[in-house]
Amino acid sequence: MEHEQRKEALRRAEQLKETIHDYEAALPAIPTGFQQWPRILQNQERIRSFLGATDRDWQNWRWHLKHRVTTTELLKRYLPLSPQQVAEIDRTGELYRWAVSPYYLSLIDPDNPDDPIRCQSIPSILECADRTGTSDPMDEEHTSPAPAVTRRYPDRLIINVTNQCAMYCRHCQRRRNIGEIDCATPRRDLEKALDYVRRNKEIRDVLLTGGDAFMLSNSEIKWLLEQLEQIPHVEIKRFGTRTPVTLPFRIDDQLCEILSRHLPLYINTQFNHPLEVTPAAQEACHRLARAGVSLGNQAVLLKGVNNDPFVMRKLNQELLKLMVRPYYIFHPKRVKGTAHFWVKIEEGLEVMEYLRGYTSGLAIPNYIINAPQGYGKVPLLPQYLLWLGRDEAVIRTWENRIIKVENREMGD
Repeated sequence: MEHEQRKEALRRAEQLKETIHDYEAALPAIPTGFQQWPRILQNQERIRSFLGATDRDWQNWRWHLKHRVTTTELLKRYLPLSPQQVAEIDRTGELYRWAVSPYYLSLIDPDNPDDPIRCQSIPSILECADRTGTSDPMDEEHTSPAPAVTRRYPDRLIINVTNQCAMYCRHCQRRRNIGEIDCATPRRDLEKALDYVRRNKEIRDVLLTGGDAFMLSNSEIKWLLEQLEQIPHVEIKRFGTRTPVTLPFRIDDQLCEILSRHLPLYINTQFNHPLEVTPAAQEACHRLARAGVSLGNQAVLLKGVNNDPFVMRKLNQELLKLMVRPYYIFHPKRVKGTAHFWVKIEEGLEVMEYLRGYTSGLAIPNYIINAPQGYGKVPLLPQYLLWLGRDEAVIRTWENRIIKVENREMGD
């Protein structure tokens, strides 16, 4: 009997291996930041040489902000650009601001015009062609009961602390706020936002974001956390930041020491492609983890970047190595200037189909679509419950097996 059971188990194991053969065959065509690190280091050396940067400069996040690439005159020194491409980037830049940190620029493969890092950071003429999106699809202007506050839920809210980012993503949902000048939210507005939190005792969860919340100085971050800590009903603090992806040197020792004093604290970042998962990003995330911070990822489903089930699976598996838990996959918002990134909901559901069962549950985020007019997040799932009766249900497994299960309480 035991021998037959073992034979059956081995047969089942072989079946399971077969379910990921297609993924294993696709992996060589899915580059990661770790695999591409030698090429990236060469890019960094070239950028550093042109800018006259020392090792110390390269590790300094403020140096990267000061030397962000913001003109085609600089960009064409790093990337091969035709005169037409230069003209298109300049034209797009007249409508929508752009800036790329030297670090994030170094991730781009200059020989690949469809590089997913390039797609996220370098302006495209397609941004000018979009006539269908809206500037504020989440209606944040009408869900702001106090300066710098966005509130869409009963027990939590957002405080927008700056409009600045290390790199301005081409798919940004708040591009209307970027403007032409980097500026932190004035202290008087932050005080009014904090007063709103104090007056509304049902608020137990406050998210500091922007822009990128980690563009604030360490002293300003410390002040905000101390203020929130003094509000008895605020149970947890959260940060929204993409710096582990676009400027990992921002995660310095002083910042981590400050964060470690204000737990429980959660950080959500945004890795969108395995190429962004580099040794530098790993060091930044591990520093945060050692400080006691819980890390989550909020990827955005983007056409030409990650709207591929195997790319997303690889991304989520790579993130777990960084101590980052995949949290959300956001369906792209209908932001004006981003139509070339939009995908259909069916593509997001297909991504989820190829995650559940095929990889660890730790690597499976929720697929989310934001309801228009600020009505909040709605999770979407493939249909696994096929029928629900009084005494039984019919379910579909990740292998598409149709199975009946009992649905009765004891004594029924």
